[in-house]
Amino acid sequence: MTKDLTKGFPAKLIVSFTIPLLIGNIFQQFYSMADTLIVGRTIGVDALAGVGSTGSLSFLILGFAIGVTTGLSIIIAQRFGAKDEKGLRRSYATCLVISLVLGVVLTVLAVVFSRQILVLMQTPEEIIDHAYAYIIVIFAGTIANIMFNLFSNVIRALGDSKTPLYFLIFACILNIGLDFLFILFFHMGVAGAGFATIISQALSALLCLQYIKKKLPILKLEREDFRITGWDVKQHARVAFPMGFQMSIIAIGAVLLQFVLNGLGATAVAGFTAAQKVDQVATLPMNSFGATMSTYAAQNYGAGKIDRIKKGVFQCTLISLSFSIVTGAINFFFGHNLAGFFVSENAGQVLSYAQTYLQINGAMYWALALLFIYRFTLQGLGESVIPTVAGIMELIMRAGAALFLVAPLGFTGVSMASPLAWVGASIPLAIGYFMTIKRLETNQKNRQNKEQ
Repeated sequence: MTKDLTKGFPAKLIVSFTIPLLIGNIFQQFYSMADTLIVGRTIGVDALAGVGSTGSLSFLILGFAIGVTTGLSIIIAQRFGAKDEKGLRRSYATCLVISLVLGVVLTVLAVVFSRQILVLMQTPEEIIDHAYAYIIVIFAGTIANIMFNLFSNVIRALGDSKTPLYFLIFACILNIGLDFLFILFFHMGVAGAGFATIISQALSALLCLQYIKKKLPILKLEREDFRITGWDVKQHARVAFPMGFQMSIIAIGAVLLQFVLNGLGATAVAGFTAAQKVDQVATLPMNSFGATMSTYAAQNYGAGKIDRIKKGVFQCTLISLSFSIVTGAINFFFGHNLAGFFVSENAGQVLSYAQTYLQINGAMYWALALLFIYRFTLQGLGESVIPTVAGIMELIMRAGAALFLVAPLGFTGVSMASPLAWVGASIPLAIGYFMTIKRLETNQKNRQNKEQ
């Protein structure tokens, strides 16, 4: 099932597309949340901190892959909006080849160097074995993660945000079941949580692939579709790899922050980990609205409807800002209670750290809402330079917090890093969005004048 986002009332289309995407993102968070919850409550705080300490490293590798697959799907959405079915199939074939090659390369690099990176990050001695046992399994399954994200993004690029939701729900339920099986019955420790995640992702990727083959005849590939030229690869790489690098740039800042956080001890790492799980769920509405704008902008850009993109961005901004205020207030007042689900009863200091983090971050969710909308819209328009600059700003702000705020402020300095990064990145993104729209409108008017 495909859906044309170039027709109809923008706000209604955006909300209807976002709701399944939001639900799907919530279930996707359950991958890591189930791991964290079960590990924290059955193995212990050190194991929880070990799994949590791998978050920034995982984001560095898998975030790059997710950025690339998202970028690849933007080309598909643009060609779908332009009604270019032949180009659409060739684009899909190109996406498959690039993703498979990327998966092999990243798997080898991540597996080989993960232990050395954990050491360089000064992961505390009492948790490093837990961290390595978990992350090595996750990295070994990198290709499953890549293909699952690629197929899901391809389906969404054609306007269908519901079908990937069903596969995510299946994966989540399977992941939770396998967590209990591997950890509680087979006593595999944190590695069991890793195996549960990659097995769930692999099976979900296969289900997505079968759906595409059977239900999306527009993507039925023939041998000639795989006659990929250097131009095809260049067109896709031009959008996809800068998006991957943007994610990696952001991740480097997270790694630097994790390095400083590790110096505060395992209890601070555990508090940060528990708070992040709550934070990640709370920010999903803003993230989901942003991701919707990527597909919405790409399809309408392919159709040449610039005014419609402007309307969609304005309406989506109002909706997303409203969500940011509500979720920010919930986290500010009740976030530490939610974080309590991830730790044992005797963890008062852990929850104190979590409360500090959630109050500081929750008060600044409005900046994150703007960041997501402008970044994803620009990416949907095929723009790569400005989002990359914004990613560098995020890196600078997080690194600045790590270097200058943690020493005098301790955990409070760590908690201020993300809000500072959001504000720093939102400024160039907002400027870049309005400049890009103005340029596209000018180009459109010039073409219309020439045709007349």
